[in-house]
Amino acid sequence: MKQDSPLLAVPVLVPMPAERPYTYAVPAGMHVEPGSIVRVPLGPRQVAGIVWDSACETVDAKKLRPIEQVFDCPPIGKEMRRFVDWIAAYTLSPPGMVARMILRAPEAFDPEPWIEGLVRTDSEPDRMTGARARVLEMASDGLAWTRSGLAHAAGVSSTVIDGLKAQGVFETAMIPPRPVVAAPDPSFAATVLTGDQEKAAASLRESGAKGAFGVTLIDGVTGSGKTEVYFEAVAAALEKGRQVLILLPEIALTQAFLERFQDRFGAKPAEWHSDLAPRMREKVWRQVAEGGVRVVAGARSALFLPFRELGLIVVDEEHDPAYKQEDRVFYNARDMAVVRAHIGDFPVVLASATPSVESRVNASQGRYARVALPARFAEAALPDIKAIDMRRAPPARGGFLSPVLVGHISETLARGEQSLLFLNRRGYAPLTLCRVCGHRFQCPDCSAWLVEHRFRGQLVCHHCGHNEKRPEACPECGALDHLVACGPGVERIAEEVVGHFPDARTIVLSSDIMGGVKRLRLELEAIAKGEAEIVIGTQLVAKGHNFPNMTLVGVVDADLGLANGDPRAAERTFQLLSQVTGRAGRTGKKSLGLLQTFQPDHPVMRAIVSGDSEAFYEREIVEREKAGLPPFGRLAGIIVSAATRAEAEAHARQLRRAAPAASDIHVLGPAEAPLALIGGRHRFRLLVQGGRRSDMQVFLRAMLAGGPKLRGSVRVQVDIDPQSFL
Repeated sequence: MKQDSPLLAVPVLVPMPAERPYTYAVPAGMHVEPGSIVRVPLGPRQVAGIVWDSACETVDAKKLRPIEQVFDCPPIGKEMRRFVDWIAAYTLSPPGMVARMILRAPEAFDPEPWIEGLVRTDSEPDRMTGARARVLEMASDGLAWTRSGLAHAAGVSSTVIDGLKAQGVFETAMIPPRPVVAAPDPSFAATVLTGDQEKAAASLRESGAKGAFGVTLIDGVTGSGKTEVYFEAVAAALEKGRQVLILLPEIALTQAFLERFQDRFGAKPAEWHSDLAPRMREKVWRQVAEGGVRVVAGARSALFLPFRELGLIVVDEEHDPAYKQEDRVFYNARDMAVVRAHIGDFPVVLASATPSVESRVNASQGRYARVALPARFAEAALPDIKAIDMRRAPPARGGFLSPVLVGHISETLARGEQSLLFLNRRGYAPLTLCRVCGHRFQCPDCSAWLVEHRFRGQLVCHHCGHNEKRPEACPECGALDHLVACGPGVERIAEEVVGHFPDARTIVLSSDIMGGVKRLRLELEAIAKGEAEIVIGTQLVAKGHNFPNMTLVGVVDADLGLANGDPRAAERTFQLLSQVTGRAGRTGKKSLGLLQTFQPDHPVMRAIVSGDSEAFYEREIVEREKAGLPPFGRLAGIIVSAATRAEAEAHARQLRRAAPAASDIHVLGPAEAPLALIGGRHRFRLLVQGGRRSDMQVFLRAMLAGGPKLRGSVRVQVDIDPQSFL
């Protein structure tokens, strides 16, 4: 968009909840184009924005504020701009809030500065020493070196380098910024694949060679080598000169994955997740935009990196609920990855040992290709799975571990092997109460009990973060030493394990472990090396880890996930228990998974114990179809929150009355949310249910437009395809 006169106006999408781009003037002599990242005034502030797609118009310069600066940065590509518009329309989110996810590394909008270096000249030093000889030999390749890098490589002090430069032996040369990672080599170390793996890899190579859009679901049991198979798709994309994005559900998985990737391709991929240092985030963002970074492994937000030549997306553990974002813009990264690939016309690979029902139905109906890996790598046997009926083999008084499970842990220790105890509850206990007056410790800002974390001596709310020191006396009646913990968390199970096995080396793994992600990675490495004999963990331990000496997995409360009204409760419980028991026996040793349950005849328990996942999927798919639930129907959640209960309820009821008439879409509620209070805000929910082909977005737009205006503290959030019903 070049202009001399008259003045041009261009739309700029700014990172705020506006429904459309704002219009700005292009000053004389400035060049912008769709996708240019610019700095513009917004009220009293200056913000970064993206020049958007629409025709330029001639306007009176006095009516518009001018663009202040065009950043020296590759423009955001047309495919990415279409992707932003698609997500905004689908999720009913302001496009500026979607664009905001692209603009999260503002320091990367300007080029990285070049580094001052040294290069060898034809001059010789006035005298030669051993140190100088080593420096000259190292620099004889004619390449530019940094001062400190050359000194370190030659094993000399920096003063030796300075002396040679002063004599004209070296001259200054500018060195481009260092790549954050080396370029991966698709032929570095080709993996020897089994028959099933080779068949699956051939299918992926074929789709990768075509380079056109298509979705392939890798459905393989735990330990079947899914990662090695989709690495072949990565290699095919790299050979075609395309960039690759690999999405992972959990940051803690990243380190082990990086090492496997390096073994295959000779270099690590770039990382992208919330724990990355700000400076490294900026480097990765910039080098992805410029095309220097060829492969990124990251969390769901990596989907919004400005790839220059994206040619493949892999979604590992595609069933994982961590791919759903439930803040500002509500989206499922797995589904949006498929949309991004469709817009860019390139393949996408979904991989899981327990695929989502949606993906299985898409595969059965021919929308996705499916490749199966029914056996573990190297013919390692899957663990034997057995249910412990807690009605017949209850734990000792005050305990939570059945004598059957305790006996198997003892046998596993005697063989020098590892045991894993799984309980999806953080902390020591989910509730603390007073035995004298019955006082229960509740979060002051949420309708949730405070969870005791005995290691830290705190009571914590896992919803808003409120925490307080665990008191010695009841704050209600003043009774001393009468506070009792109700129910188990992983810390309490660890306490019980130490009581049974005081000499065993025990580790507790939880997402709120003190020391953060770095400590967590060290603990995972220690387990993999056999430095712990008993591991107690939350769902974090279910996510793709490879513990070679792990032969026993005990699930402390297998019924826990079934005790709510979530329509996906059975599916999620099946996935979680299958994944966690799959940590056992991955290197071929005989292994066992034990499920402590009060419902051994529940269809989920029967499916896991029998190993008949197909029967579970068939039953679950039939139930979903009967109820018209996804993927056979559509759902949307509307969450109305306010500072007072009356405000939230009144707005929700008015919104319900504004719903347009539609034969194929029904509105349920409003009803107080199961978590009725979070962070001091009262919450009401409406659930909108429609047929598979219902135009949910048109219905919701009409409902919101006809509803009451937002006043006071009221907020309304729309969640298309909800995963949480709390």
